[in-house]
Amino acid sequence: MAALFPEPVRLSLTNFVIFLNLLCLTATASTIERPRSFATTLIHRDSALSPYYKPNATIKDHAMHTLKTSMARLAYLGAKSNVFVTDDTRAGLVAEDNGAQFIASFSIGEPPVPQLLTIDTGSNLLWVQCLPCTKCFEQASPIFDPSKSSTYTTLQCNSPYCTISPSDKCDPSNNCKFSHKYLDGTDVAGLLGTEKFTLETSDEGISPVANVVFGCAHDNDGYNGQPSGILGLGPSNISLATQLGSKFSYCIGSIKDPKYPHNQLILGDGAKIEGLSTPLEVYNDLYYLTLEGISLSERRLEIDPEIFKRTPSGTGGTVIDSGTTLSFLAKGAHDVLSAEVQKLMHGKLEKVEEPDIPSALCYKGLISQDLVGFPDVVLNFADGAELGLDIESLFQEYGQNEFCMALQESPVGNDLNVVGIMAQQFYNIAYDLAANKVYFQRIDCELLDD
Repeated sequence: MAALFPEPVRLSLTNFVIFLNLLCLTATASTIERPRSFATTLIHRDSALSPYYKPNATIKDHAMHTLKTSMARLAYLGAKSNVFVTDDTRAGLVAEDNGAQFIASFSIGEPPVPQLLTIDTGSNLLWVQCLPCTKCFEQASPIFDPSKSSTYTTLQCNSPYCTISPSDKCDPSNNCKFSHKYLDGTDVAGLLGTEKFTLETSDEGISPVANVVFGCAHDNDGYNGQPSGILGLGPSNISLATQLGSKFSYCIGSIKDPKYPHNQLILGDGAKIEGLSTPLEVYNDLYYLTLEGISLSERRLEIDPEIFKRTPSGTGGTVIDSGTTLSFLAKGAHDVLSAEVQKLMHGKLEKVEEPDIPSALCYKGLISQDLVGFPDVVLNFADGAELGLDIESLFQEYGQNEFCMALQESPVGNDLNVVGIMAQQFYNIAYDLAANKVYFQRIDCELLDD
């Protein structure tokens, strides 16, 4: 007959010691602090949540804006990559017709004031428009007034962060000044300060971050807002990305879906660092990658890899960028890829010419219907990392029943290759600035919400 009550378990001395060790390990693991991460939703310019949203805009309207802002951004990247350009000047990211691609929502000060900031991997300083402003631009969120915040402090000139305006960096009160002159003529200027920023975190809900260095812009000439300013994600010590750690990541889903809610930015050493990695090189505060080749139909195309390399004078090379929608290839690479795509299209779709973009490869048809089964184009990077471009990343609608290849030819005089946002769709892109690596993980961004 089975016993009604089990006999007590008797531990040997050896088992008892092992049991105690396991208890200690469990307690230690529970007290280890995980790396902090700060997550915020990214709002695409054409999203229904964006202040730029125009529900009546046509496909052609969107395409022309994308072309215009991408070309302006390419001009900026080309100028900034030049070895003689050492400051943070940029080419009209949000100046003319508002070239913002993604906007992040933060709150600043105490009490918190909500702000919308354009994210930019091509610049460093986080700055917002502040009261009083000599020249103010229109913005969707309230203008921040530092005099009404209990946590605002101006930055003194002896601070290691006071490096933005080295020629004229101090006001009469020894406060640190900053100024940016953009390549399109836009000027923003003001004082550097520290302030509390409130961000949503992936693990704690809402979290304040104290003493963030930022620019309070009081004199803004030519800046045509909606966002309150710029959130720079560059590599310098003034960047928010480096102030919160050495890592950040962003996940981009479908940018043509105005209701897609899962684009996100994660800052801090708890950022999502997964997938295959490739070396990252910083030059003139831009992020360069080693692009080794391009594949189509699982075949590496015959492109001279020197086309993708930066020259000793600083021209050329391959930049990954958050502010460019389209991607660009130097002529030698673009010609080869374009020829291969035309071979696959031959006899299937009618080729059309677009006077606005004479070098573009365009066809009549619908991407979702006429390109079913079209092979991915793969960007092959050093150490085996890859970006796969499906039809939504490789082609862009250009009008009713018309589309063009979204990898365009860099114009004459600019040999830069640029990996733009369309090529980064459906990936989590992670930057480890301490290890000098970028990681590519193909993923549904919704899976990162947890």
